[in-house]
Amino acid sequence: MLPYISEFLGTMILILLGDGVVANVNLNKSGMKGAGAVQITFAWGLAVLVPAFIFGAASGAHFNPALTIALAAIGNFSWSMVPGYIIAQVAGAFVGGILVYILFAGQFAETEDQATKLGVFCTAPSIPNTILNLLSEIIGTFVLVFAILGIGNVENASSMGLNYFFVFGIIVAIGMSLGGLTGYAINPARDFGPRLAHAVLPIPGKGDSNFGYAWIPIVGPIIGGLIAGGLFQAIPW
Repeated sequence: MLPYISEFLGTMILILLGDGVVANVNLNKSGMKGAGAVQITFAWGLAVLVPAFIFGAASGAHFNPALTIALAAIGNFSWSMVPGYIIAQVAGAFVGGILVYILFAGQFAETEDQATKLGVFCTAPSIPNTILNLLSEIIGTFVLVFAILGIGNVENASSMGLNYFFVFGIIVAIGMSLGGLTGYAINPARDFGPRLAHAVLPIPGKGDSNFGYAWIPIVGPIIGGLIAGGLFQAIPW
């Protein structure tokens, strides 16, 4: 039970901090409005780092169905635990999104733009193009999963949590290099859980939750993770 609780709580914290920084920077009447993409990108890296330190020993700190599925596909994780992990991750992301709304309810009320409100919770492409948007999520998640697996080749990387600092660097690098394309979900739970929260929350003037796009940050990361795992296994390290 502990691994599932850890994945739930870890993903909840990830979204609380990650979606929280987007609200902090973009919503009207926030004290940090306008701080910009650099703050958002670094904060998302830290949003992964903090719960990874807390729950890494308990669950492996996946917080991402694409990573969980990739690890199972290459035999590094039990398939029997995959459904429970994914449910915990999506549920944690959903609750994290709700907490962000509760904390920033006043700022949401002061913000009129529907896209800005939705952007606090989930991703959207800067230029809608199904093939390129899907490819962006595939490649971004490929880099994430391949790099995470590669950390295992670094001697003593897990000592004192150095591996988690590497993951922080990976998240920041992907965001700064590819984030402007689709918002770099690179994690189905990170996008779908908060998108569900946006759909059910009583956000004034919130508009549509754009579920027509939602399949891309689900399918793309899963494909990217599977390709990364397969290629990593094929290389004779």
